[in-house]
Amino acid sequence: MHFRFLAAAFWIALVGFFAWDWTHSAPVNVRTEPPLIAAGSGVAPSGGHCASTF
Repeated sequence: MHFRFLAAAFWIALVGFFAWDWTHSAPVNVRTEPPLIAAGSGVAPSGGHCASTF
């Protein structure tokens, strides 16, 4: 019974946090976000990679 209470409290807190974050965050503009493959420093890779087109 104690485990079920803790599990329910966890899920309620998690859903509550997501709801709070959803209402208080600015919408994400996907046009200004970098593509996932380019996440990092923003510098194009260079060097001896066999798939490099440079």
